[in-house]
Amino acid sequence: MKLVSFNALKTLNIKEAHYIKPEHFFKEKDRIKEADWILYPEYWQVNSLVYGLKKNIFPNISTYHLGHNKIEMTRAFMTVCPQNMPYTEILSNTPVNQEYILDMFYFPFIAKEVKSSMGYGIDLIEDKKQFRSYCDRNDILYIQEKLPIDRDMRITYLGDEIIASYWRIGGENSFRNNVAQGGYISYDNIPSKALSLVDTVAKALDINHAGFDVAEADGNFYFFEFNVLFGTKGLLNKSIKLNELILNYLQKQTPSLPTDPNSPFPKVS
Repeated sequence: MKLVSFNALKTLNIKEAHYIKPEHFFKEKDRIKEADWILYPEYWQVNSLVYGLKKNIFPNISTYHLGHNKIEMTRAFMTVCPQNMPYTEILSNTPVNQEYILDMFYFPFIAKEVKSSMGYGIDLIEDKKQFRSYCDRNDILYIQEKLPIDRDMRITYLGDEIIASYWRIGGENSFRNNVAQGGYISYDNIPSKALSLVDTVAKALDINHAGFDVAEADGNFYFFEFNVLFGTKGLLNKSIKLNELILNYLQKQTPSLPTDPNSPFPKVS
């Protein structure tokens, strides 16, 4: 199995992967063509790799397409599990739509930037002044009800199964539960229904590498988003070796291939 990586950090412990700088994509096209799997390409490379060179990529194409943009992701959730989404409106930023938002949502509510992660690009809107400030910075209005929670779950999915799950509990006076924003981790009492929901939705959307953010409120479970390039602190605390799991998954997905003794790629045992 021949592996090419475009993300040195994410594949640091996958010694079998040959790293290529993303900007050398066209210079290294022959090596890329020879590879069985391309690991962690940048988004601008994905369509060329899959549709142009017919390469297998990890994460897969649906994970990239849905995970790249909160709008696409949210609409996919609304399609397959609308009962598991907080009330959300996604609208172009016009004066009419601004007034519509103010009519439909009670303060406080959540306003998000379309492309953000790790808890950044999320505003708690408590009055009209804060809302107008958010509108001044964004072309798209992504507005979501604020759930009555002080924690959420990060449920990590790889291949076709859940590999880790834990609570992220918000720091003092914070509406963000992300570890990067001061939240802390607890592995206790993860609801089995939340795990089953993530497994069902990941399979429905053909997601094979993601950290799903799920909240529990009033007896129901709600998706916020999933992250393709998720943090691994919660995995490291449990000694979960992501690199080994990725290799095992790729090997299961790859038919037996003859070994080329002249190949520049290292062998995968």
